[in-house]
Amino acid sequence: MAAPLNRREFLKTSAAALSIGLAAPQGAWAAARTAIDQVTLGKSGVRLSRLGIGTGSNNGQVQRDLGQAGFTRLVHAAFERGVTYIDTAHNYQTHGMVREAIKGLPRERLFIQSKLPWDRPEFAEHAADHVDRFRRELGTDYIDSLLIHCTTTPTWTTDLRPMQEAFDEAKSKGHIRLKGVSCHGLPALRAAATHDWVDVHLARINAQGRHMDGAKGEWSEPGDRDSAMREIRTMHARGQ
Repeated sequence: MAAPLNRREFLKTSAAALSIGLAAPQGAWAAARTAIDQVTLGKSGVRLSRLGIGTGSNNGQVQRDLGQAGFTRLVHAAFERGVTYIDTAHNYQTHGMVREAIKGLPRERLFIQSKLPWDRPEFAEHAADHVDRFRRELGTDYIDSLLIHCTTTPTWTTDLRPMQEAFDEAKSKGHIRLKGVSCHGLPALRAAATHDWVDVHLARINAQGRHMDGAKGEWSEPGDRDSAMREIRTMHARGQ
């Protein structure tokens, strides 16, 4: 089996594939996959780049340390190279930075995803208010994907029903396009895999098998990786 790629190698390989594809016949180009491909998200019909730009390194500290000017340059450089997917969250404290960074970029070509915490009453009980706050902070009429952030238990599908109903209402109003969940741990991931409410799953997966969703939270046992992949394949087969 080939050695896993790190992030730098992944980007380098994708860039090389893009260069080859541009010079290759149409059939060869169709077969090549790169980080900047526009792909359809499940059965939603929504398209975004295969590679996204995250804003939550060390809970957003890395991005905040860039300053607004540096962060804006980063987002624009990514967009100019075909990266249209931006991931953020309340916990990262980067909504305002994203708002400033996307000024001047065509909103219809961007896919902006954010996440709302579930584990504090002010969020769980007033989710609708926070959807509106997110839109103001991001400077956008709608959020492409809004997730319940960091579920950890298999009972989240019933425990967090009021939040799910608030997301449903926001989607019906056009304030969000898609709704879903990010899981931390295999029990929550298993519950998510067959939950019909979910449009989008944010699952932790990487070639090295590090910090994936396992029975004890983050993957630590060899069998957990296979278990997480089975749930992810179930999600994919269901068009999520």
